[in-house]
Amino acid sequence: MALNLVFAMTLIGFISVNASRVVLQLYALDLGATPTQVGILIALYYVFPLLLSWPAGTWGDRYGPRRPLLFSAICGTGGLVIPYFVHSLPALYIAGALSGMSFAFFLVIVQNLVGIMSAPEKRAQNFSNFSLLGATANFFGPLVAGLSIDHFGFPIACLYAAAFALATGIMLLFWGKVLPGGNQRIAPRTRIADTLKDPAILRILAIGSLVQLGTDLFQFYIPVYGVGIGLSASAIGALLATFAAASFIVRFALSYLIKRLGEEKLLAWSFYLAAVGFALVPLFHNVVLLALVSFIFGLGTGCGQPIATMLMFSRAADGRSGEALGLRLTVNNLVRVIAPALFGFIVSGFGLAPVFYINAVMMGAGGIVSRAKKSK
Repeated sequence: MALNLVFAMTLIGFISVNASRVVLQLYALDLGATPTQVGILIALYYVFPLLLSWPAGTWGDRYGPRRPLLFSAICGTGGLVIPYFVHSLPALYIAGALSGMSFAFFLVIVQNLVGIMSAPEKRAQNFSNFSLLGATANFFGPLVAGLSIDHFGFPIACLYAAAFALATGIMLLFWGKVLPGGNQRIAPRTRIADTLKDPAILRILAIGSLVQLGTDLFQFYIPVYGVGIGLSASAIGALLATFAAASFIVRFALSYLIKRLGEEKLLAWSFYLAAVGFALVPLFHNVVLLALVSFIFGLGTGCGQPIATMLMFSRAADGRSGEALGLRLTVNNLVRVIAPALFGFIVSGFGLAPVFYINAVMMGAGGIVSRAKKSK
């Protein structure tokens, strides 16, 4: 029952996150925002996850998951209601920041719950199931966003995304007591500098942040590219949903692929496929061909984050898994804050195509890092 509740909240919460990201981005473009301003909006989405993921993980370890998850639901709902009443870019910035605060607490807590509530022999499968829910939400979130925008307009679309965030809070109030409590007797929090002395941790952080960077920039620039070539919001949502469908397929086969290829080889091939996907995007304007490219990219990046999460959880000290996962998310979100603004400036100066090619090179480099000899 408890793990099923976590999975249900994960699916609904991630749909809210993915829908809101697309709605706010397209809303900003509709208001006349430049690529740089949209990049700043996406960066604001990850400022609080950058600052709070590690403390949120520690808070969850010590005091349990219910309060941080309820706080997440309040921030997510409240942030997305604001653009319904105030139709301006500053309102979208506030909504993005509050949605990011919600995401900071939600992701680290539910990830950690899956780990600590799973028997060791079932942990890999449960993390795989968790990643499948993420892929499912990646599919439905953009579709909810695109269809609600086209049929009801941007303000109502914000309310749709807010309703999913509100639903997680309602579920928590009704059934949250089945979730485990915290442990206030755990050892003091370790310093980041000490944790980063472990070469294996550094490697996991590098791999996870590269996968996150590629995934986020693809999801960020596909809408910008789609608007530029005249695609509708529904078509853009369908492209992102195609990417999510490919992620779902590869995650469904994740256990088999790891057994067949091994973690390093599988990660390397995932990066190489992602590089191909980035390189192909600027070559096409046809939505069907772009959907095929999106599918290739999804096959590439779909398995990277689940493997990084499992590796990080396995390296965590006893009772400090939330803190370890929070550190991983902190590094990921540092990339998420810096990269959209940086690449937004590149787009403003040189256009979209160089961004896709630069990311193709970075994904290729990620494949090389993945094949490097694992530190002992």
